[in-house]
Amino acid sequence: MEIKEIYSLYKKHYLVDTDTRNIRKNTLFFALKGDHFNGNQFAEEALKNGASFSIVDEAKFKTNEHIILVDDVLKTLQKLANYHRTQLKITIIALTGSNGKTTTKELINTVLSKKYTTTATKGNLNNHIGVPLTLLSMTPKTEIGIVEMGANHQKEIAFLCDIALPDFGYITNFGKAHLEGFGGIEGVIKGKSEMYDHLIAHDKTIFVNPNDKIQVEKTKNCKTVYFPENIQFLVANPFVKLSFEALEIQSNLVGDYNYTNIAIAITIGKYFDISELEIKNAIEQYIPSNNRSQIIETAKNHIILDAYNANPSSMKVALENFSRMDNTYKTVFLGDMFELGDDSSKEHQEIVDLTDGFSFSNTFYIGEHFFKTKTKNHQFKNLDELKNFINKNPLEDQSILIKGSRGMKLERILDFIG
Repeated sequence: MEIKEIYSLYKKHYLVDTDTRNIRKNTLFFALKGDHFNGNQFAEEALKNGASFSIVDEAKFKTNEHIILVDDVLKTLQKLANYHRTQLKITIIALTGSNGKTTTKELINTVLSKKYTTTATKGNLNNHIGVPLTLLSMTPKTEIGIVEMGANHQKEIAFLCDIALPDFGYITNFGKAHLEGFGGIEGVIKGKSEMYDHLIAHDKTIFVNPNDKIQVEKTKNCKTVYFPENIQFLVANPFVKLSFEALEIQSNLVGDYNYTNIAIAITIGKYFDISELEIKNAIEQYIPSNNRSQIIETAKNHIILDAYNANPSSMKVALENFSRMDNTYKTVFLGDMFELGDDSSKEHQEIVDLTDGFSFSNTFYIGEHFFKTKTKNHQFKNLDELKNFINKNPLEDQSILIKGSRGMKLERILDFIG
């Protein structure tokens, strides 16, 4: 079946699902495959649960007329998303970067939704499956789409841009993330800059942070929009406060590193004619969740939970910001950083050297990588070892930073630190 024919089925309801546990009525079920599952096996179950059609790529699973056989389910999903994007003819803003993508995406969406009907990436569905699903969640009612793009190797951003065909793009920063896949920091810069390459080739517009030398250098002689000069950082203790026009904006975001995430939301809001007051209200109403710089007050301690993800760049700025906060007693829990390849030992030791230099009240390193470093502070191979120690040495009246890669699941520390 051709993409146009599948599209005619899709646009009856504008619904696509890939998980039979969350099937919506009249959806198209795409039977994706993974390392440990084969969605083809659930084609009939999807129909029973309400799907109008199931799309498979193994002939033996085409058991009735509501099951469509294609050569490759994933490629069909991607082609359908690209075709849908060309039919909608709406404005698409794409963003990528080493740190802050999801927070930035949510801030931009919060600001633009003050005036427009927006559709944005849900959570961090930002890969070769997530981007197509984001595009296919847009309907004729959508006026602006905001698409987050993640990558851990070369050519991935280029591929995602070819699917989404963005009109505007922004790169949050170039940091030490996914060094293993990209092949070092130069590989990160090259890989992320594939978004610039796409936008320039199609004569589209790039949003630029004027304080980022790499962004400025790579976008010379291009169609660019810079942060307005009248956006001024004021303080982050712990929440970021800034001024814009004649207004002060008090955000619910922790850390001066979130200033640029707010600044791009203001920049894009201004570009799309959102009023200054509505921009202020949108940013002040946004509250981070899902372990991203969440402030948690307990009976005993004040906690900054930033355990959604970590890499050397984000770890460094989080620690530096935490060190500047006006608190007498500070404790940090740092978990391993992943996907660093041959640089892992060096990067973990550099974070230890930085952290030990701050002389926090307590410093705890958790994970196999941190356990191998040289430090004057506490090291634990896993959370169970840490839990045993904290139970014997409880913390009180502390300001606490919890930071680590997603695989460490450091939010579990909340269960025993009180």
